[in-house]
Amino acid sequence: MFWFHGGVYPHRMRKFRHYINLYGGLHEHICLEHPQQTHQLFNKDYQLGFIMFFDDPCSYSGPQGGRIPIDKSNSVECNPPATERIDGLVARGTPGEAAGLSVVSVDMHATENKKDHNTNKYKNSNLIVRRNQEFTIVIKFNRPFKEHQDNVQVEFLIGTTPDVNKGTYNIVSIGKEKRDGSWKCRVVNTHDNEVAVGITPDSSCIVGRFRTFVVVVSDMGKQRTQRNPDTDVYVLFNPWDPADQVYMEKDEDRQEYVLNDVGIIYNGDHDNVTSRSWNYGQFEQGVLDACLLVMDVGKVPLVFRGNGTQVARQAAALINAQDDNGVLVGNWSSDYSGGTAPTAWTGSPEILLKYAKTGGTPVCYGQCWVFAGVLNTFVRCLGIPVRVITNYCSAHDNTGNLMTDIVLDEAGRVDKRKTTDSVWNYHCWNEVYMKRLDLPSQYSGWQVIDSTPQETSDGLYRCGPTSVNAIREGEISYQFDARFVFAELNSDMIYYQSDKYGKRKVIHVDPTYVGKLVLTKKLNSSEYEDITSNYKYPEGTLKEREAMEMAESRGVPTRNNLAPAASGLAIELQADVVKMGDNLKLTMNVKNETTKKCTIHTTLTGCVVYYTGVISSFFKFENGDVTVESLQTETLKIDVRAMEYMPYLVEQSNLMFVVYGQIDDKDVSLSKMKVVTLLPPDLTLRVTGTPQVGKDLMITVEFLNPFNYTLENVQLRLDGPDLIQTKMKKYRQIFPGGTIKYKESIIPKASGKKTLMACLDCNTLRQVTNKIEIKVLDKQEKENMGSSK
Repeated sequence: MFWFHGGVYPHRMRKFRHYINLYGGLHEHICLEHPQQTHQLFNKDYQLGFIMFFDDPCSYSGPQGGRIPIDKSNSVECNPPATERIDGLVARGTPGEAAGLSVVSVDMHATENKKDHNTNKYKNSNLIVRRNQEFTIVIKFNRPFKEHQDNVQVEFLIGTTPDVNKGTYNIVSIGKEKRDGSWKCRVVNTHDNEVAVGITPDSSCIVGRFRTFVVVVSDMGKQRTQRNPDTDVYVLFNPWDPADQVYMEKDEDRQEYVLNDVGIIYNGDHDNVTSRSWNYGQFEQGVLDACLLVMDVGKVPLVFRGNGTQVARQAAALINAQDDNGVLVGNWSSDYSGGTAPTAWTGSPEILLKYAKTGGTPVCYGQCWVFAGVLNTFVRCLGIPVRVITNYCSAHDNTGNLMTDIVLDEAGRVDKRKTTDSVWNYHCWNEVYMKRLDLPSQYSGWQVIDSTPQETSDGLYRCGPTSVNAIREGEISYQFDARFVFAELNSDMIYYQSDKYGKRKVIHVDPTYVGKLVLTKKLNSSEYEDITSNYKYPEGTLKEREAMEMAESRGVPTRNNLAPAASGLAIELQADVVKMGDNLKLTMNVKNETTKKCTIHTTLTGCVVYYTGVISSFFKFENGDVTVESLQTETLKIDVRAMEYMPYLVEQSNLMFVVYGQIDDKDVSLSKMKVVTLLPPDLTLRVTGTPQVGKDLMITVEFLNPFNYTLENVQLRLDGPDLIQTKMKKYRQIFPGGTIKYKESIIPKASGKKTLMACLDCNTLRQVTNKIEIKVLDKQEKENMGSSK
């Protein structure tokens, strides 16, 4: 590497500022793209002739190359030279030797520091610390360190063009010329030739992997330690520290939203909430590096990586591969022959490690809960509190007009061709917890981010972060994407009837169907927490009306402007909770709220739908008449046989029923919709033996095929942090009535409560999952248990 002395040709050096980066101290440098080469720089305009030695590849933009590019990689390095001499002085040996002091070793004390920084769960041998919290390293010299005589610097570099002003080159120092920048440093103690140095990264510093060098400074120049990956230090967000943007006050919240590596993602429908466990696995070997690689592949500028808002927004784009080679390819086609079905995954590590192993090739395939699970891992891994959210009856409103249209034909049957809007049975997104430095203080706290590629935001498929508090209050003018999120929770269901000429009329408006229920995992529990009130006030209350008025003042259309005249009748649909392959009974209650007897002519449409609300096939049409006395309710029972719907089932087994009612002798009609999620067959998990760290434990998985058809190309996955890395077993066929019994010996790696997950998946059967919680004992607990007997 060639180094210009700062005092030589100062007027000419200024002319090179557009491609020279200031490292600090006495010297400036130029990095070229070609490593390990020697070049002669000669420029007749500036009459400079120097030899340049290149140790590492760096980005370079010379006088004809334009501006120096923004540094966007944590993995590509450009390191300073081992020796820097003061220009004009010649002496034998190195600058360090001239000072009589040299570095023998650097001990990062990873085990002790990681415990103090709540990073000891990471399966990574390097030091991992959190911002604005001191960590201690021990530097061993060839002789005792003399604080009033010696001068030592510790450098922390990240990226290809380290720069003090950009936070990518941080220098702290001890000794006679002590001076710190944004990072702080102190001598903790000295013993013989060893010095314990306490270092505190800035509370807003870049999050990533920093390279560490110790520099002995003398009158002759600088002597650096060699590049050593073992001394690299990862710096993460710090929700334990009030000065950090992502500070979370309660420890029980931090335990759940930062340190918990297994979660529960809710699905099904709002009347039949089901769930599946998910291995976030943020501490698994290689996952932290994979998360940093995701940002590198996405070319996230390093200067953005210290801002929680920016990291969350970039992450929402990077987890999907729609437009930036992100982690997951979305697929809702039911054809997953080019990869793994979204329903087959059990956790994030398998996905992230596969992405990293291929150098950033997107992984196939994902749907909303997979995107949310992987995004949860990514954000928790970097230290930001985050949780997965499920919104039931979630509108996909790409226009933001708060209207979701269901079109019926003249006979009252759903018109698949004209019904292009959809309401997802459920949709999963994430919430990150942080202070929004760009918004008024009341809008800090939980923020929605969503990586499922639905709509673009600033040119990329992503959503958020947008304040949950702002959504509840109808304040949708603040960034980012608040209008879209508000519509997901507050759109009206508009039922139209279309005549043979294509003319439509509104027959019913349902303002309460969308955003029925919002759930997340409860703290330290396998149960769910209803957080609907975080997003919206109860329907019909003064607060709800005020929130809607606020949203309308910010540009959304006025609600209920299309509502038809009241009919005086109301329809309610109810259904049994049944397993796939069983008959079910649909109940239609018709309530007459008028003072006159009414007769209503009903048309029921039965559809097989994807969980996104998109219709796949029709399987049932049924007409009926119901006469209801004044102020009374009549009930109509409708039998739905398995043989009717089974031939048309698609993944996740959802049936949608829409009823249309025409009131006799009146030009008034109404409509109602009900989605039924059929439960999959059981998957049984069993543990044999006493779970203990380091001891074999037998796991048995059993499944019976209850159908009259053969299941083909079946995948069975086992997964569980500290229990087993993702393991897959394949079965070519499981015949009708056939049973599989899979046994696997596992060795628990850590004590405490652990979760083992299993998932069975094939083209004709999805969402067959189960979990079992295992209390793993350490050696002492096992001995105590034995003595108590």
